[in-house]
Amino acid sequence: MAVPTTEIRRIDSNGRRSRVVVHNGTLHFAGQVADDFSGDIGQQTQEALARIDKLLAEGGSERRKVLSATIWLKDIADYAGMNAVWDRWIDPDHAPARCCGVVEMADPGIKVEIILTAAQ
Repeated sequence: MAVPTTEIRRIDSNGRRSRVVVHNGTLHFAGQVADDFSGDIGQQTQEALARIDKLLAEGGSERRKVLSATIWLKDIADYAGMNAVWDRWIDPDHAPARCCGVVEMADPGIKVEIILTAAQ
């Protein structure tokens, strides 16, 4: 049986994608990137995480409820720089399942893209 769309909440949807879809107490995030693609890995990671904080709050969640994270880097050389920002952001007592890989980004200026799943 199909789930009625009234039980699915979409946040910041533009017809092609939603930044977050909330269903059955779980927030499913699309990839979040920085606003300014000219920044270094630290700045871009910080901006993406700031956007995630706002979306978590809008969806009725918070950092300590992040269940999993997939982090895409343009260049593996940025791994330590991204982790320096991530480690300050995440609560170490509530660390999510996480993976990180290298991909070709949709825009050449994007250095990091973060995808999350979180509980409400």
